[in-house]
Amino acid sequence: MKKVVVISLGGSLIVPEKMDAEFLERFKHLLRRYYDTHKFVIVCGGGTIARKYISVLKLDHKSRRQLSMAGIRATRMNAQFMMQFFGKEANDKLPLDMEDVKDNLRKNHIIICGALRFAENSTSDTTAAKLAHFFNTDFVNVTNVNGLYTKDPREHKDARLIRKISWNEFENKALKIKHTPGQHFVLDQNAAVLIKKHKIPTFIIGNNLANLEKILRNRKFEGTIIKG
Repeated sequence: MKKVVVISLGGSLIVPEKMDAEFLERFKHLLRRYYDTHKFVIVCGGGTIARKYISVLKLDHKSRRQLSMAGIRATRMNAQFMMQFFGKEANDKLPLDMEDVKDNLRKNHIIICGALRFAENSTSDTTAAKLAHFFNTDFVNVTNVNGLYTKDPREHKDARLIRKISWNEFENKALKIKHTPGQHFVLDQNAAVLIKKHKIPTFIIGNNLANLEKILRNRKFEGTIIKG
């Protein structure tokens, strides 16, 4: 049996302000090296594109549901781009529910999706957490910061990386923050509740893909683990 790993890939890494083709190539080639032992479910975030859509819709006083739907559409657009990028190694149709993902995973090394369905106060992180529970496996969040910090490291030079935190402590931190569509926190609040409820080992890393490989090899990595 091949191990299934669920990866939430931040939209800001898929489509940054200036496209980073080298990062995407390295990501594809890294996963390819593990096809003999692993299968991958990649959940794409909406990133900058989603936030831009949401910012304009906010000015037009659209509802929270409409803002969230704009974010969902951005995740799906990013997923379709990544499906095209991976080509025949990945699915050729966008999954819209977990059974779709499961069915496609039988015949593909890698399944790529965006947010599957609307869920209030959620981002693509919630989708990834649900899929990790569905497949009874690990959840790796690859984002634009190197893990969970004591403060936002982009704004505070004295921010310290939290290398390990319990599910309970992480949930408490996440629930102190009010959810907003397109938010920046490393995992959304619903995902924090889910990983605690289902005891899902969760890893948060930045764009240094050497750390993703270390996780796949069960070695020490630079980032945050949420467990215990």
